[in-house]
Amino acid sequence: MTETLSSLQDLQSAGAPPEAAAPRYVQKLDAQGRAYATGKRKDAVARVWVKPGSGKVSINGRDLEVYFARPVLRMILQQPLGVAKRVGQYDLTVTVAGGGLSGQAGAVRHGLAKALVNFEPELRSPFKKEGFLTRDSRVVERKKYGKKKARRSFQFSKR
Repeated sequence: MTETLSSLQDLQSAGAPPEAAAPRYVQKLDAQGRAYATGKRKDAVARVWVKPGSGKVSINGRDLEVYFARPVLRMILQQPLGVAKRVGQYDLTVTVAGGGLSGQAGAVRHGLAKALVNFEPELRSPFKKEGFLTRDSRVVERKKYGKKKARRSFQFSKR
């Protein structure tokens, strides 16, 4: 039952399976030729559909400039397209709910990066390097009893 292994070579050949190749990522498209992904940030959840087109962006049925009026939020949303050098090549349809505008922009960025990887699997490594595929897990801390906020105490007075 138990074999005595005399060297590291014996150990590697006995217990290890044959060389496993890196996981192969394939293109995932729906019946309309779109790639889909879900992105999350804080309390916001974004559903993103990507298809080849002229660069039209629709968020909850509204235009990008109307929904995200602040330029910083539009810049956050366009980051994955800029890294992939695909600005103006894809039409985006986004449904986003929950949280505030900043969280929603982060959720759309996360979902867009994941959808682009589903459309073009070779984009995975540049997005991974930039951190676009990682879900930002920071959320608001809950309020504790006996406290004014999550950590803020009531003002202390000796008299």
